[in-house]
Amino acid sequence: MPYSPDHKRQTRKRIVACARHMFILKGYSEVSIDEIMAEAGLTRGGFYNHFKNKEQLFAEAIASYLECQIDSGTSNGFIDHSLPGKELAHRFVDAYLSDHHLSDMTGLCPLIALPSDVARGGPDVKAGYQKLFEGMVSIFERNLKPSPHQSARDQALALAATCIGGMVLARAIGDGDLSDQIRRAAQNAARQCLQPLNDTAQGDQIHLNGKGSGSNSGGGNENGKRQSVVPAE
Repeated sequence: MPYSPDHKRQTRKRIVACARHMFILKGYSEVSIDEIMAEAGLTRGGFYNHFKNKEQLFAEAIASYLECQIDSGTSNGFIDHSLPGKELAHRFVDAYLSDHHLSDMTGLCPLIALPSDVARGGPDVKAGYQKLFEGMVSIFERNLKPSPHQSARDQALALAATCIGGMVLARAIGDGDLSDQIRRAAQNAARQCLQPLNDTAQGDQIHLNGKGSGSNSGGGNENGKRQSVVPAE
């Protein structure tokens, strides 16, 4: 009896999830198709029923981060994407630039973990990376108002670059104290770019393809009162 279409979709989803975790941990070149399929509880022969090659899987694994929930280390630590836009943006910044996210090797964002692999990849890989990046930019763009010198999109691009670049550097630096200083500096700079939460318009909604990262409340300082969505650092 042939498998149902839903079974095939679920199998593909499982392969993608396993691949995403393994690529983040080891990088593209250090992970084989055999290893990915074994992690998914499948054999190599079934791989080509879903993907034409490893690069296609890599591209889908990157883009799939938009659809997964980031483990924030708490039982209810996932952000609600029905939150008003400004609150969502603040929570996203705090979660993305948190110490927990930096140390979460299996849940680390591919924008942080895989830029070198993507730079060496083909068009499909770059398109998957761009899709994920554009999802992040859209969260910020809806929070920001145009200034006399810069559009909301340009501000959002700069803010996304601050978040990603700060975390890439913090991850690469071997000195733990300096790494933490970089992460906190990027977090403070990103917070300053966002409008205060008390200006939030309640009707402004963000809708992405799935769930985003868990986070603490936006605004405030590192020692302020935190929401339950991320652990205290």
